[in-house]
Order: sequence, then structure tokens, then C-alpha cells
Amino acid sequence: MPVALDAMGGDHAPDEIVAGAVHAVREHGVRVVLVGAPRPLMEALSVHDALTEVPIIRAEEALAMDEGALASLRRPRSSIAVACHLVRRGEASAVVSAGSTAGIVATGKLRLRSQPGVLRPAITVALPTRPTPTVLLDAGANAEVKPEMLVQFAHLGAAYAETALEIDEPRIGLLTIGSEPEKGNKLVKRAHELLSAAPGLNFAGNIEGHDLLTRAVDVIVTDGFTGNVALKTMEGSVRYAFAELRDTISESRTARLGGMLQRKRIRGLNQRLDPEVHGGAVLLGLNGTVVIAHGSSQAKGVSAACVLAAGLARQGVVTRIGERLAAAPRSHRLW
Repeated sequence: MPVALDAMGGDHAPDEIVAGAVHAVREHGVRVVLVGAPRPLMEALSVHDALTEVPIIRAEEALAMDEGALASLRRPRSSIAVACHLVRRGEASAVVSAGSTAGIVATGKLRLRSQPGVLRPAITVALPTRPTPTVLLDAGANAEVKPEMLVQFAHLGAAYAETALEIDEPRIGLLTIGSEPEKGNKLVKRAHELLSAAPGLNFAGNIEGHDLLTRAVDVIVTDGFTGNVALKTMEGSVRYAFAELRDTISESRTARLGGMLQRKRIRGLNQRLDPEVHGGAVLLGLNGTVVIAHGSSQAKGVSAACVLAAGLARQGVVTRIGERLAAAPRSHRLW
């Protein structure tokens, strides 16, 4: 089944979204169906001579980038809502959108529903650590949570790491202000107690902000407010570091020569740390695969998001989450 791509969501929709869809189809063999207003989509497809390669599903409305969660109710025929319906009816394998994050989360919860037992879906991102990525969740879906939700996020993240990254018994870390069990606010302290006693989780203890990119654990659990701040801080730090590097390389002839000699390594590092290369975030806990691309995604990022969504659907990450939650002993279930 194809990936349902919200062609009207994103800062550069629909042109860059369509270009990304065409790239995913031609370069990666991913089947994609565009969801949105037919006229502008046909015009964008004609630019790439791809009118016969990528089908279009009509959607009467679109969510603006500045619209919040309530837009999912105000616009029941939006492009993201229609994309979710395609997955729910079994006509698409996954949803991809670069639109409003709040709108995507709300629409996904409304149209696809949460998996049995899931209290809240969580936005999950793969941090560019070596040798394998580190999973961070929640990255912005739930600003306020309860300790029991953090335990469930750990199960969601563990299932994702096992399925998408093929990590056996992933180590779980709780993000807080100190490595000692007593460090943190009431939420984190109680979550630490619950995670320590939760069967089926390989809980490694607390981690701090400087551990985010050190591969200290396989899965990092936190609330959506903290996770989003941490993620945006890292992205901003990477942009700042590369801007400083470019300025330093251009300061003198010797520096420029050194930069030329290291061009391949610098380019490789830049690609590894580029958020668009990784395809965006995954909304875990719904009855369907949903990938949220960056709102500013260009064609490369949209294509990567489609590849990621198709891969997750093929690997059965939704099924794996359901199996893990169902396998938790009833006496220890907190949901």
C-alpha cells in the first residue's frame, strides 16, 4: 500500500512536498499518494513530468501552519484528516505530513485512535548518535504528563528501538537534572520508582542533558515540554557550530586549504547531523504509522520522511507496540 502524503502541509507546500514525493518514488521505489487540492498538485507534478507516477486524492481543506489542535475539529476534510482516513480504511500504509505538529497530533488521535491501553501518543525522534541512533520521546506531544505515562513512553520507545533499530533489550534512561535517583521534581522521582519496578524494561537509571548524544542509553524518556526544548536546543547548537566552522574555515588561506582537505569529512558530518536526512519524528501509540516531517522540509526531507514511514509500516512497529503492551503483567499495568 502507498504512503499517504499530506501535500498541503509545510512551509514549502505544495511544490517541495510534490518534489519530495517524486524523489521517493523514483529514487527509493516508495509508493506515494498525494492528498490535497488537485489543481496545484497537478501543476507541481507536471513540472517533474510525473502526472502518471503519483496519484492524487482530493482534500477540500488544509490546516495552516499556525493552527493548533482545535483545527482538527474545525476542518474535518483537511488533507491530513483524509490521509489518516486512508490508513484507517486500509488504503494506505502510513501518513506523512510536514504541517502543524499540534494539528497532526490532534487529527491522528481523532481519526486513527490510540492503540488499546495507550494513554497518550508520543512524538519520537532518533538522535544521530553512533553506532546506532538514540530514541528520544516525548518530543512535544504532551507538555504535561503523569509518571505512569513516562513508563508507557518507555514501552513505546523500547518497541520502536527493537523494531526500527533492531536493538535487543534497549536500555532506558530517564532525563532529569542528575544521575542520582533522588534528583528531579516529583514527576521524575515517581517515574524513576515506577520504571525501576516495571517488568519488561531494561531501565538504566537517570541521565542528564549532556548524555543526549553520548549513546549512554538506547531510549531516553521525558515529558513533551522538556523533550521539545532539548531537541530544539540541540538543533540550534548544531546550526551554530557549523556556522562558526564555516566562518573559521574562510578566515585565512591556510584555513581554507585545511577545509578543502577535510571537505569530505565535514560534508559527511553535516549530512549525519542534518535533521532532514533522518525523515522527521514518529507519532507512536496510534493505530497507524504517522511520520511528522519538519515544517521547513525541502524535497530531500519529504522524501526521507516517506522512506521512513514506508519502512516502519513494513517492519510492523504498530503491531510490535501492541504486543509489548499486551505482554505486560496485569498486576504491573499502569494504564
